[in-house]
Amino acid sequence: MHAITIPEPGGPEALVWSEVPDAVAGEGEVLVEVVAGAVNRADILQRQGFYNPPPGASPYPGLECSGRIAEIGPGVSGWAVGDEVCALLAGGGYAEKVAVPAGQLLPVPKGLDVRRAAALPEVVCTVWSNVFMVAHLRPGETLLVHGGSSGIGTMAIQLAKAVGAKVAVTAGTPEKLERCAELGADILINYREQDFVEEVKKATDGAGADVILDNMGAKYLDRNVTALAVNGRLAIIGMQGGIKGELNIATLLNKRAAISATSLRARPLEEKTAIVAAVREHVWPLLDAGHIRPVVDRELPMSDAAAAHRVVEESGHIGKVLLVTP
Repeated sequence: MHAITIPEPGGPEALVWSEVPDAVAGEGEVLVEVVAGAVNRADILQRQGFYNPPPGASPYPGLECSGRIAEIGPGVSGWAVGDEVCALLAGGGYAEKVAVPAGQLLPVPKGLDVRRAAALPEVVCTVWSNVFMVAHLRPGETLLVHGGSSGIGTMAIQLAKAVGAKVAVTAGTPEKLERCAELGADILINYREQDFVEEVKKATDGAGADVILDNMGAKYLDRNVTALAVNGRLAIIGMQGGIKGELNIATLLNKRAAISATSLRARPLEEKTAIVAAVREHVWPLLDAGHIRPVVDRELPMSDAAAAHRVVEESGHIGKVLLVTP
C-alpha cells in the first residue's frame, strides 16, 4: 500500500507519498480501505516533529478517515466487510489502508457521500466531548467559539444551535464570518478589528459566555476568563497562541468558573470508545436527518498532502480540507 511518510520533520515538502508495508487488522480491529482522510492541525505539528503518535499507533499522519471495511479482525462483531465507515484514529489516515479499533468506527451517515464523511470523526468527537460532555452546554446558554470557520468551529456552531444555544464566533475575515452566520452563528466578531471580550459582553447584556471553546491557549487565556459568565466553563483544545499564559485567579474565583484542557489523540482506547459511542447516540441522528453537515472546503489528492498542509497553515480554508486516495 501507499502512505504519506515523514522521512525528516520539516515544511510541507517533508510529506512523501511512499510504498509501505500493508496495514493488518489485529485483535479487536478492522482494516479500512481509505477513500479519504482529513487534515488537522495536529498533523502539521507531527510533520514538524512536535507531536509524535502515541505508542503502538501508526507512524503516518491522519487522525480521521472514511472508507470501506476490507477485513474484520479477531474479536470484532457488529461490522461486515464492505460497510462504509468513518473512523477516529491515533494515526494512519494518510494512507490507502488503516487498522482501526472497532470502538472507534462510525457508519457513514445517511445521505452523505463516503468521501465527505472523512471530515466528521475528529471534529465531532472533539466538539461533543469538550462542549457537551465536559463543559455541559445547555439550551439557552451562550457558546463562544474561537476560529468559527475552522472544521471544529463549523461543527460547534451547528451542534450548539441544534441544542438551542446561542453562538458567538471569532474569525478573521468578513467572508469567514458570513459563512459562520449561514451555519447559524448569532454573534459575529472579527478578531482583527474587534475585541471579543467587549463584543460578547455587549451581546449578552454584560453577562458573558457560558462556555468558550478555545483553540488559542496562552494568548487568549486571561481574556477568555474575563469573557466568561458567572459559572462559565472554558474548554481549551489548542495551543495556536502559545503554551504559557498569565491568569487572574481572583477573576476565576469570583466567577466560580472552570477551565478544562483536553486532547483526543493520546486518550486510552476505552475513553475514545466512550466518546465515539456518545457521538453515535447523540450526533448521528442529527446527521442522518440532515440537520447538520460537515463543511468541506476542498478535496486534494492524498499524494499531494503538501498542498493541503499549505492551505491549512495559511488559514486559506473554511471547514475541512480532505485528502482523497487514488
